[in-house]
Amino acid sequence: MRAIDADPALFSRWEGAVAFRLFADEPVPTLTVPEQIAAQVGERILDGRLAPGVRIGERELADEFQVSRGPVREAIRILEREGLATILARRGAIVTELSADELREIFELRAGLFDIVARKVAAAPPAELVAVLRSGLLRLETLAEAPEGGSDYAETTYRLLLITARFCDNRRVQRLLAALSLQTLRYSKLGLATVERRRRSVKLWRQAMTALERGDAERLMALTRQRIHESGDEAARRLEPRGTHT
Repeated sequence: MRAIDADPALFSRWEGAVAFRLFADEPVPTLTVPEQIAAQVGERILDGRLAPGVRIGERELADEFQVSRGPVREAIRILEREGLATILARRGAIVTELSADELREIFELRAGLFDIVARKVAAAPPAELVAVLRSGLLRLETLAEAPEGGSDYAETTYRLLLITARFCDNRRVQRLLAALSLQTLRYSKLGLATVERRRRSVKLWRQAMTALERGDAERLMALTRQRIHESGDEAARRLEPRGTHT
């Protein structure tokens, strides 16, 4: 396959396709009130404004969004379903705590799903996908060197992987990955917090791009798995400083 030049603006034009993290496949005007509330609160959880363990107050959200508690409770149940909130008996809801055990389980599932995506897109690499990924790689290379670029870097990889899934022609896989990505994004930000880790990640992204352009599915799958697992291992290390395991 002929190498495709990167267009720095191309990824920006695709970002909107996956920027709305909760209900990414639904146009905003069609969302119910609880879904709209869940989407906005979910954004606060994913970008760190609501930290793990913080209480999610029903009354405060009802006042903020000018609704009764009913839609807020339903929104919290949506967040629970997506793994972003935990409902405790007689205590209300909190932002889900980060867990090394959960991390390993989710990252294993995510890597397996991306095996399916990688095999399908590598069979006949779509020119548009290759161009978008090359554009996104330029963004990653810049963010990798930025001292405070970890959060934006992780969100960019999140979008690139979901964009790739859109080209695999399997809606169920897309939805499963979107749900898992919501849960893994907070862990990915831990795993990609340092410049050193991001440089390593960019190197693997470059190699994966070469494998995709060559239609080498096995190599693409191996590199994608390696990148996911290395990020997960670093996040787990940060959650368990002494290397202990429960």
